[in-house]
Amino acid sequence: MKALILAGGTGSRLRPITYSMAKQLVPVANKPVIEYGIESIAAAGIRKFGIIVGDTGAAVEAAVGNGERWGIEITYIPQDAPRGLAHAVATAKPFLGDDDFIMYLGDNLIKSSVSGLVQEFETHRPAATILLTPVPNPSDFGVAEMTEGTVTRLEEKPKEPKSNLALVGVYLFDKRIHESIATLQPSKRGEYEITDAIQDLIDRGLTVRSHIVEGWWKDTGTVEAMLEANRLILEDIERKITGTVDDASRVEGRVQVGAGSRIVNSTLRGPVIIGDHCTIENSFVGPFTAIDSNTTIVGSEIEYSIVLAECRIEATPARIEGSLIGRGVQVGRSSSMPKTIRLVLGDSSAISLP
Repeated sequence: MKALILAGGTGSRLRPITYSMAKQLVPVANKPVIEYGIESIAAAGIRKFGIIVGDTGAAVEAAVGNGERWGIEITYIPQDAPRGLAHAVATAKPFLGDDDFIMYLGDNLIKSSVSGLVQEFETHRPAATILLTPVPNPSDFGVAEMTEGTVTRLEEKPKEPKSNLALVGVYLFDKRIHESIATLQPSKRGEYEITDAIQDLIDRGLTVRSHIVEGWWKDTGTVEAMLEANRLILEDIERKITGTVDDASRVEGRVQVGAGSRIVNSTLRGPVIIGDHCTIENSFVGPFTAIDSNTTIVGSEIEYSIVLAECRIEATPARIEGSLIGRGVQVGRSSSMPKTIRLVLGDSSAISLP
């Protein structure tokens, strides 16, 4: 079996962060989202990976590399435009050949392992296996209609969904999916939908198995979902202090402090992860916060947030909360008169002032 990870797309819902980086590389708990999927699939014993890339392909390849650190081989597959999941599979056909494969959306996170799914697929040999999970907003996803526990119909982002069971971004296929994809026409959205291809498998009388996701699943395509995924990952971290913490500081609960980092006269209340070579001084870092490497926080408070690398946050007038702060950002307060606010914001930015 091979693996196909989709790392194209524009990441429009995560702008302005995704103007300068691929959405699959935005870190959750200081690790790029795409790496969680790679690790899960590699743990299932799969060694040959294809990664679909678009405009941000060079950045993805630079971050992920050739797969050596996971003991896998990675082939990068350029897609000319993000024209749907089925189009991505068709683009990868020369890499996939007639082999079975698992397809994983690179901006998704699931807590459960895929090892059991791979073993079951190889045992029962269906044409496809799909993962499902109940969601409050099924119109935003591909939706499965079930009859007596069997998938009978799939519809992509229906206006009037027949169920609340959304397709999670993990699929397993054998070679018969290529025949179905070859028959597709673009949907009303102008895309080649994988749901239409799976529906063709069903209409041909082939077996499509389904599983309700155990644990949690997150599509990290929005800031809110990214912060929630960060919270869920941090729930499981263990305390590990590699950097230095002075006697005037307090570290409470499950906190990780990376190598070369300094905690000075500050409080860290876990779960919190601090990357390498950071400085936290005269500050409070509250629960469910991830601060990436080479970041400095002085005289400030922050919680339930993600701060990317090489930022400086100093003397903020109020606690920062529920925020996703991009690389190299500087947040500060001026003591000069008159009291004014100076902002440099990219497209689609959102800011709330106390």
